[in-house]
Amino acid sequence: MYVQFSGASRILSVAMPDAVRLRLFLLDGRLAVCRLGPDEELPEWAGGGAFSSVTRTSTELSIVCREEAVPEDIAHESGWRIFQVEGPLDFALTGVMASITGPLAEAGVSLFTVSTFETDYVMVRERDVERAAGALRAAGHRVD
Repeated sequence: MYVQFSGASRILSVAMPDAVRLRLFLLDGRLAVCRLGPDEELPEWAGGGAFSSVTRTSTELSIVCREEAVPEDIAHESGWRIFQVEGPLDFALTGVMASITGPLAEAGVSLFTVSTFETDYVMVRERDVERAAGALRAAGHRVD
């Protein structure tokens, strides 16, 4: 694919790489996305399982963890499943998330993403797992 950029004095054509093709793995278990106050201590229940993630900002402490670990009195959204992108991914690689989120958006699948040093993770509602996997396969990705 080629894209042309035109400026005041010249036209530049840039070759774009073929679409990114990835391998994704559906991890076991259901996850929850939790919200705590920005100054709260990290709770013990936040870790463990095949995947957990903690992000602290000035407005919240956001935790993704095993659904069954979350106490009932914690603000959370449950019922998520997570796809892991095979990694490690080079930081210079472009279009990874676009190649995943585009097909999911077209299929009407909402998502939540988390990136780590080595790879990316895409969470979808459990009810949307099959539709998400189908959309990703149709886009040329391998889903295991």
